[in-house]
Amino acid sequence: MSVHYTLNLRVFWPLVTGLCTALVCLYHVLRGSGEAPAEPPDGSANGFPLLKAIVLLLLGYVLLRCRHAVRQRFLPGSSRVGGHSTFSPRPFEEPGLGVLLGSYYEHEVRLSPHVLGHSKAHVSRIVGELVQAGRVQGSPGTIPRGALALAFRGDFIQVGSAYEQHKIRRPDSFDVLVPLRLPPLVALEPRSLGQEPELAPAFRGCFVCALKAPPSPSGTSGNQWLRDCKPFADGFCVDVRGRRHLSATLVLRWFQAHLQRSLATVRYSLEGRCRVSLTPGGLEHPPTLHILPCRTDYGCCRLSMAVRLIPAVHIGDGVFLVAPPPSPSPGGPLAELSGGLRAEALWGVNTARQEQKLLSWLQERAPPGACYLKCLQLLKAVRDLGARGLDPMAAAQWGRILSSYVLKTVLLAALLRDSGPVKDWDDAHLGECLEQLIQFLRGCLLRRHTLFHCVLGPGGAAAEVGPLPKVLREAAPVDLLAAFDSHTRELTAARLLSTWRRLPQLLRAYGGPRYLARCPPPRSQRTLGFPEGEP
Repeated sequence: MSVHYTLNLRVFWPLVTGLCTALVCLYHVLRGSGEAPAEPPDGSANGFPLLKAIVLLLLGYVLLRCRHAVRQRFLPGSSRVGGHSTFSPRPFEEPGLGVLLGSYYEHEVRLSPHVLGHSKAHVSRIVGELVQAGRVQGSPGTIPRGALALAFRGDFIQVGSAYEQHKIRRPDSFDVLVPLRLPPLVALEPRSLGQEPELAPAFRGCFVCALKAPPSPSGTSGNQWLRDCKPFADGFCVDVRGRRHLSATLVLRWFQAHLQRSLATVRYSLEGRCRVSLTPGGLEHPPTLHILPCRTDYGCCRLSMAVRLIPAVHIGDGVFLVAPPPSPSPGGPLAELSGGLRAEALWGVNTARQEQKLLSWLQERAPPGACYLKCLQLLKAVRDLGARGLDPMAAAQWGRILSSYVLKTVLLAALLRDSGPVKDWDDAHLGECLEQLIQFLRGCLLRRHTLFHCVLGPGGAAAEVGPLPKVLREAAPVDLLAAFDSHTRELTAARLLSTWRRLPQLLRAYGGPRYLARCPPPRSQRTLGFPEGEP
């Protein structure tokens, strides 16, 4: 986290004057208490040196104030309200967009690598102890034949922007996948829903996971396998079209209960370092682990952090199915499905490992000092600036359609469109690169381009990210914006363009040092960025 301090002269000099006066008074009081007062030969008062020191300090303060007033008078006319300079024949040049973006990035967007590194290490230690406790504890005795129940695999996988070097503002939220271990007799058959003709486009990025019998070399019937797996199927599966499918809802419910038991095991050992609590998840979000620093812990960079713990089922080649799936309906929870499907059987897919490989591949191709990750961070900042002045419901819709994952996919799609796009992405062209991303995103919102999933798109990026499981290679392309109607997309595109056109005003008002702000901040956000007639 990047923290910058500026000196407020209106407070600093009076504070220095008062402190010096107090020190002089304390000196004379201590000197007078240690010696008997003696009448000076010339009859002058003892308080004259003290009075002279106070007068000198006040005179210095007045001179400094006069110097500040003279400087303000002779500044160019653009830095004073309602005044014109007679000493400068031309007005003071306002900083360009590149200067404003660089200043805003340094003061408001960029994270301190030191603080981020300490935060990630702290999260790794706490989550590692929690997962190990859950692995040792094993499955509870609520399900008969405990060998046929779920368990923690014992490791965890760090995903999200904090681990891809494009997180902004504060390192206080993290995403962690917790892989689950299935019983030995249980095998899964995942299937993409992208080929379902009667299914709404919003649900075509989801997956279902059917149970299947493992290959039997002896050729025996599957009836014995069904009887053996019945405890597991009754506890974690639902019927979909006559087959037993692993239920994301039931798995998430077990996962939350098992996390609570594991947390109770390690809470005592963590008392000296932090306070840990768990917030249960719901139909749209996984449980969240809250880590609060203790007052007695004097470690470096201790922040209050929220860690989303996401249950994950490995399906091969570093690809995981996660629960719950991302909500495809912009209005709320999953809607009713057609064709015999059930909402509790839907899973989301996580390809964070492939996306990290893709970013590493781009970094190897990019010249030193490439600014594409910086552009992604600034694109997120522009999104946050565009949300100012919106009511809570509109701001939630704005953040949902312009999620961090969508913005990252926009960057990857823009970089992969041409054969060598990374060569021109440097700090000298920061404003042009950011404008290119915004124009491409606007085109996706207006259906001029289709924003496909970077791995589940047409052709994908298999050549750059390595092998993919068969279920992903055969999956239909996924449009990340298919869940939103045309009216919502048009309004978002219009507000995005309006935010870009007024970006210099927004940057001067909401970020950067004071010398970049040449006008007083407005009284309302409506008068600043978005007039009443614009979205």
